[in-house]
Amino acid sequence: MKWFWLIATSLSSLLLLVTTPSLSSAQLLSPIEGRILEYIDSTTEEAIALLEQVVNINSGTMNQEGVREVGKVFRSELDALGFQTRWISMDRVHRAGHLIAERSGNRGKSLLLIGHLDTVFEKDSPFQRFERDGTVAKGPGVEDMKGGNVVILYALKALQVVGALEDTSITVFLTGDEEDTGDPLSLSRRDLLDAARRNSVALGFEGGVGGIGTATVARRGFTGWELRVTGKPGHSSLIFKEDFGSGAIYEASRILKNFYDELRGEEYLTFSPGIILGGTTAQYDPVQSRGDAFGKTNVIPETVVVAGDLRFISEEQRERAKTRMRTIAARSLPHTSATVTFQDSYPAMSPTPGNYELLRQLDQVSRKLGYGPVEAVDPGQRGAADISFVAPYLDALDGLGVVGSGGHTVEETVDLSSLPLMAKRAAIFIYQLTQE
Repeated sequence: MKWFWLIATSLSSLLLLVTTPSLSSAQLLSPIEGRILEYIDSTTEEAIALLEQVVNINSGTMNQEGVREVGKVFRSELDALGFQTRWISMDRVHRAGHLIAERSGNRGKSLLLIGHLDTVFEKDSPFQRFERDGTVAKGPGVEDMKGGNVVILYALKALQVVGALEDTSITVFLTGDEEDTGDPLSLSRRDLLDAARRNSVALGFEGGVGGIGTATVARRGFTGWELRVTGKPGHSSLIFKEDFGSGAIYEASRILKNFYDELRGEEYLTFSPGIILGGTTAQYDPVQSRGDAFGKTNVIPETVVVAGDLRFISEEQRERAKTRMRTIAARSLPHTSATVTFQDSYPAMSPTPGNYELLRQLDQVSRKLGYGPVEAVDPGQRGAADISFVAPYLDALDGLGVVGSGGHTVEETVDLSSLPLMAKRAAIFIYQLTQE
């Protein structure tokens, strides 16, 4: 692991060079903005301590007690800032729930700040504790996305200290099931959509891809698909005969090959079969992402199940891909039939002029602080996130959280020097948006 720490430490040194604004950029800051930066600098270790506290509380999505416990920590902090907080139970979809914190005012734009409380690491994961080595920390959720939640909190704390929260309209929404959303989405994301309709700008604090110089104006959506194929069983010596046809496995192979040949190459569209089961019988459990199959080498296979995902940059691209996949599945080999069904999950966060305008404003803030330019991340490098649900209703920008690596793996780390940097940038960005 020494090589990793050396690389991470080098990145930390680079970040530290831009943590303090240069003299010329500092001259562009107003007195209030200068005080905002001073507060964040003075509370960096406090923020890291809070990050350690919440990382050490297991909040795997299905550990509902743990998710609620992390929610209590952030709720207490937001209560102290004068937000009206409440916990939204999601018992009906078998999830812990969401934390929402609101304050109402008439100044500037109304903002929706989005994070999530859960991680992919459940109670039985070996990856459970926060470990620090200088400016690098390792632990479940340090980057995805408890670090981002701490950025939100300390940006707001800085604004509260200088009186800049007065008369603002800001909603903080921390979901409890981002990593494994409750079903149906009409219930698990109902309150998030309601919050979006009450605001004009959404800012997401997932970690940035590409470091401090990027933000996200577009994310691809996610739809699950399931292909089921049936064939006519018989002795294997009779395969390809007019009365028996080609069997389910050849038909499934044909369909997947045609998916590959006919859909591959369209920009931002991907379709990945993640599991395949086939034989005389095949059962697949989508909840557990596992299944079993039975068959013999001397029997024509009767059943195949394939499950995968579809990623897209717009709803139009998604629907076009669905149509093409259904058409391919319908071209059945003799004595076979196939159906492909879809379960829409995350919508796409399409790039819009409003999103690019937010990016332009963030770029100005970053340059003003001496941190350099901010460019849009290639959507092909991003998965789905909660901001995708609200993006159709308001201008949105994501990737405003901490800098880290190894998300969703036991090598997940965060560069701790990025925490105050991102908190400063977020605080000044929020301050400017709420002054407009």
